[in-house]
Amino acid sequence: MVGGLQPPEEIDPVPEGQGLIFVLENAQLEVGQIGKSYQLLNCDDHAQYLMKHKKDPSLYRPDICHQALLMILDSPLNKAGKLKACYIRTHKNVLINVNTKVRIPRTFARFSGLMVQLLQKLSIRASNGPDKLLQVVKGPVTKYLPVTCTRVGFSWASKKLVKIEEYIKQLDDEKTAVFVVGAFAHGKVDAPWVDEELSISQYPLSAANCISRITGGFEMKWEIV
Repeated sequence: MVGGLQPPEEIDPVPEGQGLIFVLENAQLEVGQIGKSYQLLNCDDHAQYLMKHKKDPSLYRPDICHQALLMILDSPLNKAGKLKACYIRTHKNVLINVNTKVRIPRTFARFSGLMVQLLQKLSIRASNGPDKLLQVVKGPVTKYLPVTCTRVGFSWASKKLVKIEEYIKQLDDEKTAVFVVGAFAHGKVDAPWVDEELSISQYPLSAANCISRITGGFEMKWEIV
């Protein structure tokens, strides 16, 4: 149960076929009560609060998830309709379904307010219709993935270093590709359900940079300009 409300819902699985799904893994999205208000905890504004509660402030980087979402949703790949779904799994094991048509706030302050509202109310609806733009759903994420999809995780520590453009070229276009990207400051992606784990640079990359390389590779392959 999240925020003392009803348990999250289940949603329909993503259909089979060409397209891409992103899963942002282990995102640091946690709400705390600061004074009389609830706020999205981050290392810059809440370091003393976090240390008081014996938590490492350096881990509280919700800005990483914000930057990653902007990179995914702003991509020509998404605007061309090739992004089939996007999910966020938080470090508290809360699973969030992100509507691919949602406009995420550009500023971090507004993004933080939106996440507080989502984690308390479990969904954010469109102002001009019934669609849910953001929704906390029942996990695990694997129940919403197509049966025959290709599932790929990313880690700088992986021994399999690939050029992402070449890797994407050889993927079967009839299968949905699922890419799991870490949305945290330190650690390792915990997704034992992926088919393989890749490294796409000899250097550590930010989540946003990794996503940019992935979307760029598919845009080249599918000639999305």
